[in-house]
Amino acid sequence: MAVLLVIFAIIVLLVLFAVSLYNRLVRLRNNREQAFADVDVQLKQRHDMIPQLVEAVKGYMVHERGVLTEVTEARANAMKATTINEKIVAETRLTSALDGLKVSVEAYPDLKASQNFLDLQNEIADIENKIAAARRFFNSATKELNVATELFPSNLIATLFNFRREPMFELGEKRAEVEEPPQIKFQ
Repeated sequence: MAVLLVIFAIIVLLVLFAVSLYNRLVRLRNNREQAFADVDVQLKQRHDMIPQLVEAVKGYMVHERGVLTEVTEARANAMKATTINEKIVAETRLTSALDGLKVSVEAYPDLKASQNFLDLQNEIADIENKIAAARRFFNSATKELNVATELFPSNLIATLFNFRREPMFELGEKRAEVEEPPQIKFQ
């Protein structure tokens, strides 16, 4: 009888431990999703600024229609993305397109002197800084979830309930360049 009680107590403790691990994994997954929601807010602000930026440069950049088209298409794709992973890929493309626009703008001194353009450029630089901060928080939440899904014994519960390693919000080869705050230079 006492042996049965000890076995029952051990089983109850194991079940409680498994429930605790599962709840921790759920909490970490929800933290990651909340962190991406914060990134998403900043990305939405950037998406709202891009049409204004494109309009501001359209008249000056008559010969650079390809750059403007690429920015517009990248923005549209970023806005259509639904999952976190799709958004990460689309935003990486949009960041590259915006970098191409920044390079093209260098050839137009009149545009760089336009107060409207300068204001937009400052606002976008501010948003890019906020995106970088939100992305760092998202990556931290993702790392915490990934560690929990890989460490023993929580990896057993993670495998059982289909928790898996999630991707970071990285920017590929442009990562080091983009992690620095944007600099606005006047010539």
